[in-house]
Amino acid sequence: MNTPFARLLLLGTAVIAFSACQTVTDETNVSDRFELVETYTGEEAEVAIPYEKYVLDNGLTVVLHEDKSDPLVHVDVTYHVGSGREEVGKSGFAHFFEHMMFQGSINVADEQHFKLITESGGTLNGTTNSDRTNYFQTVPSNQLERMLWLEADRMGFLLDAVTQEKFEVQRDTVKNERGQRVDNRPYGLLWERVGEAMYPEGHPYSWSTIGYLEDLDRADLDDLKRFFMRWYGPNNATLTIGGDIDKAETLAMIEKYFGSIPRGPEVENPEKLPVKLDADRYISLEDNVQLPLLYMAWPTVYANHPDEAPLDVLMNIVGSGQTSLLYKNLTKPGLTVQANAGHGCRELHCSFTMTAVANPANMESLADLEPIMRDTLAEFETRGVEDDDLTRVKSSIVSGMIYGLESVSGKVSRLAAYNTFRDNPNGIAEDIERYQSVTKADVQRVYEEYIKGKPAVIMSIVPKGKPETIARLDTWDRYDRTIPAKTAVDTFEWSAPVDNFDRSVVPASGEARLITAPDVYEGSVAGIPLLGAINSETPTTTIQIRTKTGQKDEALDKLGLASLTMQMLSEASETMSVEDRSNELAKLGSSVNGGAGDIYSTLTIRTLSENVDETVRIAMDSMLNPKFDPVDFERVKSNQLQSIEAAKKNPSTVATNLFNKMVYGADNAYAYAGAGLTETVETITLEDVRDFYATNLSPTIASILVVSDLSQSRIEEALSPISAWEGGEVAPVEINVTPTGVPGTLYFVDKPDAAQSEIRIGKASLAYNPTGEFYRSTLMNYPLGGAFNSRININLREDKGYTYGARGRFIGQMDRGQYRASSGVRSDVTTESVEEFFKEIRAYHESGPTPEEIAFTKAAIGQSEARQYETPFQKLNILSRMDTYEVGTEHIDEQKEILRAFTEGEADALAAKHLDLDEMIVVVVGDKATQLEKLRTLGLPIIEVDADGNPVN
Repeated sequence: MNTPFARLLLLGTAVIAFSACQTVTDETNVSDRFELVETYTGEEAEVAIPYEKYVLDNGLTVVLHEDKSDPLVHVDVTYHVGSGREEVGKSGFAHFFEHMMFQGSINVADEQHFKLITESGGTLNGTTNSDRTNYFQTVPSNQLERMLWLEADRMGFLLDAVTQEKFEVQRDTVKNERGQRVDNRPYGLLWERVGEAMYPEGHPYSWSTIGYLEDLDRADLDDLKRFFMRWYGPNNATLTIGGDIDKAETLAMIEKYFGSIPRGPEVENPEKLPVKLDADRYISLEDNVQLPLLYMAWPTVYANHPDEAPLDVLMNIVGSGQTSLLYKNLTKPGLTVQANAGHGCRELHCSFTMTAVANPANMESLADLEPIMRDTLAEFETRGVEDDDLTRVKSSIVSGMIYGLESVSGKVSRLAAYNTFRDNPNGIAEDIERYQSVTKADVQRVYEEYIKGKPAVIMSIVPKGKPETIARLDTWDRYDRTIPAKTAVDTFEWSAPVDNFDRSVVPASGEARLITAPDVYEGSVAGIPLLGAINSETPTTTIQIRTKTGQKDEALDKLGLASLTMQMLSEASETMSVEDRSNELAKLGSSVNGGAGDIYSTLTIRTLSENVDETVRIAMDSMLNPKFDPVDFERVKSNQLQSIEAAKKNPSTVATNLFNKMVYGADNAYAYAGAGLTETVETITLEDVRDFYATNLSPTIASILVVSDLSQSRIEEALSPISAWEGGEVAPVEINVTPTGVPGTLYFVDKPDAAQSEIRIGKASLAYNPTGEFYRSTLMNYPLGGAFNSRININLREDKGYTYGARGRFIGQMDRGQYRASSGVRSDVTTESVEEFFKEIRAYHESGPTPEEIAFTKAAIGQSEARQYETPFQKLNILSRMDTYEVGTEHIDEQKEILRAFTEGEADALAAKHLDLDEMIVVVVGDKATQLEKLRTLGLPIIEVDADGNPVN
């Protein structure tokens, strides 16, 4: 058996023939304003990303990685500031500023940032955590200069464009984000409450990244500006660029746009603050959840500490995957639907954690669960560390690195993070070395030092009204936060840098590289059709075995059967236990995952190419020799039942499921979630599963999709074990979709005390066709609801501050489709949000898009093609479309021609045909006590239903 360490992987094309790491002056003409710190070729490394590192004289660190494999560039600006550098009483500032950085700067108009990148064919985002904030975009390589202009303008020219109005709108947006991700989400308060209990008051990790609402309410515009001046200087930033670049030209552009920005205040690395608990701290919360959760957290070290790696190995043994002790003791016996361990590391501190989501059918109280979790740790002492443990973890680490580098964004993100936190972009080499060096004694030592007998934070989250099910009465109370009095500060002063060129001019696009669809080959293995594409950038192979069977083949009284059947293929086989399989796959750095969809069931295999034969053998054993053990079946079925009930506590899931039922009708399987209904899953027997497997999973309705660096002949050889698959003809099933929702009606589901309301508006619509009316309708809809700066999102998010995001889109499958506009909105503006949806859809239905919006759509979608063929999974998506709809790669050129010829008149006709509000229904999931009467002012008939769509009296 091979391991991931057996071969050299050089990622990128900037490979120069000299030693792996040195300071040199190469042939690139570098301005004397740059210091070349390091050139790294990676020639002697096992896994490497070649790069060059520079520092501009204003302190900006620049890391360049050249990769000509795709006509793309990824630009990342990482600022070494997160919530961990906020002041007490000013939580959430770093995240708040992430939002403000997208609101325009002196030379970039409000909303122009998103518009420019989108119409350039790019994608963008920003993220904040406790230790850093980053902004990034992936665009066609001819758009690089425009991206550098945008990033430099908000680094050096932001503050004069930050207005009180923008400040207030983004404050509302952040509040909506907190409502969506924290307050309105099951278990959403877990991290905030554990952080409060783990860290002393005032510790920078004692508050969450998104912050407290009251802190955001106290903030004023000058507070935010001072935060920017303190932390957003070039000397606290790393600019990392990777992809299809010319290094000399790139450096010249960086000097032009960033060179005039002055250094900010000097920044030192934050002090590592040890965390000690004097005793176990029990805390609890009643939440709108179905399944009780127990979370245990022990303070350990900090990121990149020498003991981080052995603690990660301990985490893997205790609670990672089906080889773990928690799986053996909790999940396999059916006591939990999920149990795992973690070792989350941040710059200042790490925590070793164990999480268990109880199965209420088999575990009455978390008080019964905690002793088993503690006994699991004690079991580790007796068991110790086995040879396979170290092999498994080390292989998983390296293979995970390789999979993460299949895109230029993945490579750039690693370089940026390593440089920010280690001052060394080559962190991959360091990580491989430190995990390779972990010994059994190291793992045992860190367990003794940080976990055994040490105090922890133990949090119980239980369903509302069931406080008796917590693990133990609280021993720690949330403190009243001490907020320092606001002191007088100097008047805020700032002036923009001075340039020797007109920065207000948007840089023109460079010459675009020719973009071609990936080459696709066709073949067969044992009579099963094969579609494949070569992906030579990384030594990885992705295989998807598709069988045209799924939810459509279920009887209405057996909904959930396809899902149960595919889950059983991940359990024990006739020749291998699930634990042995998991162990072998982990040692190979491979994964095998099955799933059932509406029309297709799939087995997806991901592996390092050198391990493809062994991985396929294991996958075929799972698929062709399932044991269908009764004990496994009862556990899997019980977990599925609990998941169905848990989904009813998630407002977003409830809204989408109810909407689907209304637009597809209650008399067909498509109307229901893939997991089925409680009443149907309860009736499913193991014999039903065996029958579904024998009848529907047949090679006669199968196909194979492959993306790999291996040749077609080598792939066909590796897949030869599939020849043992036997099965007869499968009768096709046709489903007729008949909507049951009454047009013009609002269906309301009560979710008491909901911080947000979930809204769905739409109707049954077009089935998918890659070159037909469905595709044309997606073009029509792009300015209305398809882009970030669409009419719907700009209105509800950017102008009104009602939501974190709002969209509208056409969703199509082979034999059905829908139009759906959706959002989670602040509860107190539920009715107003529905009205704004109506206003935008109605206006678009009547008048269609403007000529400018048509031009924007053509530019955005046309240039985005460069991003569609980069990664193995992107190529797999194209193969899947070709296989499903029986089209060749020529459909890609057909779509280009449709886009090129698309007119305002065609869009107007499609909008008039497909966006009639009178044909649509409305679904709202929210707090009845505060919202229902106000919704009646809309003048729509309102029917109250439960989460399953049943009328409520």
